[in-house]
Amino acid sequence: MSNLLNISSSPHVRSKTSTKSIMYDVLLALAPAALFGIYNFGIRALVLIVVCMASCVLSEYIWQKAMGLPLTVSDGSAALTGLFLGLNLSSKFPIWMAIIGSVFAIIIVKQLFGGLGQNFMNPALGARCFLMISFAGQMTSFAYDKAVGLKYLSDKQLDAISGATPLAMIKDGSMNLDWAQVLKMFLGTTGGTIGETSALCLLIGAAYLLIRKVISWRIPVCYLATFAVFYLIFGGHGFNIMYLAAELCGGGLLLGAFFMATDYVTSPITPKGQIVFGILLGILTGIFRVYGASAEGVSYAIIISNLMVPLIEKVTIPVPFGKEGIKDGK
Repeated sequence: MSNLLNISSSPHVRSKTSTKSIMYDVLLALAPAALFGIYNFGIRALVLIVVCMASCVLSEYIWQKAMGLPLTVSDGSAALTGLFLGLNLSSKFPIWMAIIGSVFAIIIVKQLFGGLGQNFMNPALGARCFLMISFAGQMTSFAYDKAVGLKYLSDKQLDAISGATPLAMIKDGSMNLDWAQVLKMFLGTTGGTIGETSALCLLIGAAYLLIRKVISWRIPVCYLATFAVFYLIFGGHGFNIMYLAAELCGGGLLLGAFFMATDYVTSPITPKGQIVFGILLGILTGIFRVYGASAEGVSYAIIISNLMVPLIEKVTIPVPFGKEGIKDGK
């Protein structure tokens, strides 16, 4: 009975939309990117995605059974965490490391903080950063497969290019960028993690979520617009739209902006808060990509911004009706 008295912090918003329907909508929206990733990188990408999803679901089930908690695996949140994690990994990533990451996401980031609705950061991104710290070499080793048009190169030639994404090659100056390469990044015929390569597939999924009103436009639009302005000013390529297009299509920016930054639990719910949140994400991602050692930075930007959500909501909370007219207690 004591559990009935545990009430989450305000604001309390009522909606006819269930957690289960939201999770399955997002799973469906990610299907185009996941299927293209499997096509692009082969059967091992499928195995990695399935292992991550199964490990997350099983971890949540075992933990809740052991702790005597209500079982929530049917709501789809654990499966979604597994899919997010799988899409954020290279198809070359070792299976046993993926299992460790899945357990970390569910047990450490989600369940130890009270389960769904109580975690302060996105579990999949928390696990990704944990894996990046623990297994940096494996996390930054990317495969180029048949769809990239490199299948006729020798193993030695493939090894020479399989460790870098287009963004990394743009950053270190090893790629002579042209619009043909940008088109490849848009379509997805390039290297990277399983779910980030095809901007087209991600935008199809994002459009589905926006049409279904599962997510608001404020966070992703403010995120991408702020990053675009930041990159045009500080990116080092002037107002070159081709380089900006490559940055928008490459890496995990679209996956992060539309699918992970919009997580209900770890993002603001007030309209002004969502705008501030999106702007903060754009600035942080720009700083990490332009001035950081890595060509990426979306995961770190989202996690840092997650930590700022309570403050953002505090300063952007709507003023109650009539409060402005109250002075000196009258």
